[in-house]
Amino acid sequence: MKHSTFRAAARLISAGAFAAMLAGAAAAATPKDTLVVAWAIDDIITMDPAETFEISTGEIMGNSYDRLLRYDVNDPSKLVPDLAKSWTVSEDGRTFTFELRDGAKFASGNPVTAEDAAFSLQRAVILDKTPAFILSQFGLTKDNVKDKVKATGPLTLTIETDKSYAPSFVLNCMTANVAAIVDKKLVLSKEQNGDLGYAWLKTNYAGSGPLKIREWRANEILALERNDNYYGEKSKLARVIYRHVKEAATQRLLLEKGDADVARNLTPQDLDALASNKDIKETGTPKGTVYYISLNQKNPNLAKPEVREAFKWLVDYGAIGDTLIKNIGIIHQNFLPVGLLGASTENPYKLDVDKAKALLAKAGLANGFKVTMDVRTVQPVQGIAEAVQQTAKRAGIDIEIIPGDGKQTLTKYRARSHDMYIGQWGADYWDPHTNADTFVRNPDNSDDAKSKPLAWRNAWDIPELTKKADAAALERDTEKRKAMYLDMQAEFRKTSPFVMIYQMNEVAAYRSNVVGLKIGPTSDATYMFKVSKQ
Repeated sequence: MKHSTFRAAARLISAGAFAAMLAGAAAAATPKDTLVVAWAIDDIITMDPAETFEISTGEIMGNSYDRLLRYDVNDPSKLVPDLAKSWTVSEDGRTFTFELRDGAKFASGNPVTAEDAAFSLQRAVILDKTPAFILSQFGLTKDNVKDKVKATGPLTLTIETDKSYAPSFVLNCMTANVAAIVDKKLVLSKEQNGDLGYAWLKTNYAGSGPLKIREWRANEILALERNDNYYGEKSKLARVIYRHVKEAATQRLLLEKGDADVARNLTPQDLDALASNKDIKETGTPKGTVYYISLNQKNPNLAKPEVREAFKWLVDYGAIGDTLIKNIGIIHQNFLPVGLLGASTENPYKLDVDKAKALLAKAGLANGFKVTMDVRTVQPVQGIAEAVQQTAKRAGIDIEIIPGDGKQTLTKYRARSHDMYIGQWGADYWDPHTNADTFVRNPDNSDDAKSKPLAWRNAWDIPELTKKADAAALERDTEKRKAMYLDMQAEFRKTSPFVMIYQMNEVAAYRSNVVGLKIGPTSDATYMFKVSKQ
């Protein structure tokens, strides 16, 4: 693709053209070979699959990087080949062998080999960034990973785990973004002071997926273009341009005018208004994503068990379900989203101010207290935060909302320097351990802990629950494993510092000439390379 063609497409959604459109100027239609997506992408921090752990970047990784295998988006319980054409598990359940397909190439033109796959997994463990635990939980460390993960032939890779885990658990982890395969030769050519190309890959691309990352300007634009070296069916689109548009109303206006092909953050009210527009269609999928409010246990008031429970009685779940998340979510008070093995559908809590007041009095806080909540300023997050602020006030709790963009609120949350935080968690792979590992597992609660799951971020010290989560990951009997997760969720609902609110049903509205758009069950499975335009 010529640079001039790309730049012409980018200009259609540049800041200047965008402002002109809002001022009422006539705007050009998006090119037929270009998909323009209006979406709030202010949570993006990096383009390195070894580091990225954000919802928006997950979709980018899923379109631009291959991994050994993926799951079937129509049935996430089934695994399908990606760069690995086949795989086997040893009798003792500890050695996984992958045979890679022959002839696959990176976007650079370099061939994809088992050495690239080994390097990619080794690199993620050695860099030890936020998502590294998905791989290191199998006993992989900086010191042993080169012995445990290695190429045993040009297209043969072996991974040795420290224990005999449920095979589906290990294999599902290989579908995660942190297990994406990077171009070893290209990445090492950009290495600085032994950083394994880390500084370069934060804003660049070294993958083999159907789309390649062309440009990222934080809080403005992210552009993908077709990778003509992709081994499989080539992208039907020449390019996909994500435009950071935070306000739902603005996304809707762009969509109606034809200046965007897809809108991703529309409110229930916007979706209702678009229902009668013959030029607009909608698609939706229940996601492995849950929304919650968390209470930092470093705050002495929030650390009281009665206060934790009181907050669960101070949410008007019914009103939120009928308004703020209508058509885009279902009330769900468990850490496992429906669809994963062992997910509970019990929702015992409802708004009960009197019960909350009694619990606060028992905690010695009958007169209430003041607390802050960090909130990403997008809907429905902001609306839910404001609704909880109002109901908590009825029990004497004064919540000060601290607004910020995705990067700001996440950075503070990851440093566990918040009081309260409202956020979302998306499944990293289709196995119940993906959420158990973060909500009910905290092996080290110290500030300098190596593993920093959501339980750690909220300083929730849970040695017994951690043992239960570890045991469930090793259980190879499916029914026994399911029962273990049901038990953990029951304890979690009662004692945790997490107020679980809903499971996401992600809905996208799109122009009627867009064909093949399907929202995936996880953030990395919405495949834009399968979309076309008439």
